[in-house]
Amino acid sequence: MISWKKGKVNQITVDQSDIQELIVEIGGDTCRTWNYSTLTGKAAVGDEVYLNTTAVQLHLGSGGYHFVIANLSQMPSMEPGPGHIMKMRYTPYQMKVLSVEEEASPDHQEIKEFTSLEGTPVVVGTLHSMLAPAVAGCLAAAGGKTRIAYVMTDGAALPIPLSKVVRTLKAKGMLVGTVTAGNAFGGDLESVNVYSGLIAAYQVLKADIIVVTMGPGIVGTGTKWGTTALEQGEIINAVSILGGQPVAIPRINFADTRSRHRGVSHHTQTAIGKVALREAVVALPEVEAVQRDLIDRQLEQSGILSRHKVVVRDGSPALRYLDDQGIKVSSMGRTFKDDPAFFLAAGAAGLVASELQSKK
Repeated sequence: MISWKKGKVNQITVDQSDIQELIVEIGGDTCRTWNYSTLTGKAAVGDEVYLNTTAVQLHLGSGGYHFVIANLSQMPSMEPGPGHIMKMRYTPYQMKVLSVEEEASPDHQEIKEFTSLEGTPVVVGTLHSMLAPAVAGCLAAAGGKTRIAYVMTDGAALPIPLSKVVRTLKAKGMLVGTVTAGNAFGGDLESVNVYSGLIAAYQVLKADIIVVTMGPGIVGTGTKWGTTALEQGEIINAVSILGGQPVAIPRINFADTRSRHRGVSHHTQTAIGKVALREAVVALPEVEAVQRDLIDRQLEQSGILSRHKVVVRDGSPALRYLDDQGIKVSSMGRTFKDDPAFFLAAGAAGLVASELQSKK
């Protein structure tokens, strides 16, 4: 079920080509609202809009924001444009994109001629908050001189414009480009699935290192198999099948109050320990002895230790790199000071990827 409300645009606080942040008045109260211009057109102050208010009512991770469903004051002006691949298929918001694979794409031939990733390191995470420290880890180890592309899956948020992190990394030149795979949309390149997304990052964006995670948000149910985080194992398989070197970021927390996420999250234990059928390098951060003992037990019990190559690296250079760039990171509302192991693990994976790339 969808919760709807009608409101009027009072103010526009962010106005970019593909996304707007609006302040909308609803019954005398004001609320923050995202408007995706590619779906509903540009909004102006005074416009009447229909809003999807479901996430706020459920206090989800996207809580605090509504989303514009339709602008009642003006119709969006949409240019026909090329492409015939549909994303968000068979929904009221299905949209046409030019994917890299289709024949009308200028990149079609490069995708068609692909043979192998040729050992390219691919950092595979789960939470979107792993992206920035992973990228920073790669750059810190490479002296800032390596080409990194981001492939966003459709395991969480579908529109890449929602990600402030991506906008920041691109603005600072830390990413050479983005690919949105599956039903995710809005990247520099569009792809039908993760396989062709990886190929596009390598063939078209000429990436030295690729980072793959879902967009902002995640679906979890408190059960072993009911989470979108399991895609990590499937992506590891895809990277290996395509001839790349998968580097897995384990989700490690010591500030999370939920026991299933303490130490190595049960998501990681299932995704890497059960779903991943190909070997990956699993990067661990340097942590204190008591924490390391717990991590080692969990890796052994989950089968990760016997099935994958586990390495330990100091992830702190990644956090220093982010600090030098003026980029602050958080995950689930927690900062580096609150839960350092989480961010250090992503940074360590970036360092490992850079090491592997230098050996190619």
